[in-house]
Amino acid sequence: MLLAFGLLFYWVWHHQQKGQAAGSGGPGGGGGRRGLMGGSVPVTTATAHAGSVGIYVDAIGTVTPLHTVSINAQVTGVITAVHYREGQTVKKGDPLIDIDPRPFEAQLEQAQGVLDRDKSAVAQAKMDLDRYRLAWSKNAINRQTFEDQEKVVTQGEGTVRNDEGSVQYYQVQLSYCHITSPITGRVGLRLVDPGNLVTANSTTTLVVVTQEQPTTVVFTIPEDSLPQVMQQTRGSRALRVDAFDRSQQGHLATGKLTSIDNQIDTTTGTVKLRAEFSNRDSALFPNQFVNTRLLVKTLENQVLVPSSAIQHNGNQDFVFLIQKDEKGEKAVQHTVKAGISDNGETAVQGINAGDDVADSSFEKLQNGMQITRSKVKLPTTSEAAAESNAP
Repeated sequence: MLLAFGLLFYWVWHHQQKGQAAGSGGPGGGGGRRGLMGGSVPVTTATAHAGSVGIYVDAIGTVTPLHTVSINAQVTGVITAVHYREGQTVKKGDPLIDIDPRPFEAQLEQAQGVLDRDKSAVAQAKMDLDRYRLAWSKNAINRQTFEDQEKVVTQGEGTVRNDEGSVQYYQVQLSYCHITSPITGRVGLRLVDPGNLVTANSTTTLVVVTQEQPTTVVFTIPEDSLPQVMQQTRGSRALRVDAFDRSQQGHLATGKLTSIDNQIDTTTGTVKLRAEFSNRDSALFPNQFVNTRLLVKTLENQVLVPSSAIQHNGNQDFVFLIQKDEKGEKAVQHTVKAGISDNGETAVQGINAGDDVADSSFEKLQNGMQITRSKVKLPTTSEAAAESNAP
């Protein structure tokens, strides 16, 4: 009796353990696999659409003003006034610095007096020439006396011209005492103060004026990119250039390509280009480093999908097309050919505009797997999914 009872107890306990193992839903158990194959994966989808995409050449550039003027003293004297404020925007002709003009006014006055004296002498010589001409016509004087007076007049006229040149010279010297801005631009920090003595032709700079509107950006591109740029600029066509900040996140300005250097730098294999920007908001500052994007060409009527939707298997690109079946919707792996990327979108060949593709949950997706469309944005990669699930 006891033996029969023991066998019965062992049989019941053994079948209970076997049933628990069969019903286990652990990650490695058969129940987990059936749950995975029988359920669906939530994914974010995107619709392929027709549009245009640009071919760009990215480069690092430097903001280079069209004109930068360093003004030095052209006469010797004491500075009497500084008319500008540091960082002020000045217009062409605005006063900047005054140098004591009194010595040059005196020299000009002296030169003017000499000119007036010599003009009077010439006038008197011409009057005498008229008298000699009349007398010679009546044989009252000899021909030599008349001709000598003609030369006296000519000499006097030469002296007057010399005096006029001296007057003009001192007028110019006097004008150098009143320094005005030669261009419209922004002045820098003050370099001199009233009372300072400046000397002519000194290397000491009095003020620097930099033109900011418009301004230019000089940047370099690889020589391999030069042929396509040259091809697009034929016929005086202006290519668009965008300037971004160091992080390439902030858009600073949009301009146009104006010139290409006439030779390639053999040490770097690059060529310099210049783009002009109106810079009305002064977003571009002289000598600022910027990132440039030169739009070389625009491809029209391209099928575009988010770049994150394109997956790679070695050298092969593919997407997960969303297709309907009797159970709902499924993701089907479909080979495509990826092209140019721009602003988070990539041109592809192999699908049509209007096709829906998966744009998330790629670590779970397999070819032919059932999916459900998520109403919220899901991570596109397993790393993003791990970060989103992190405590």
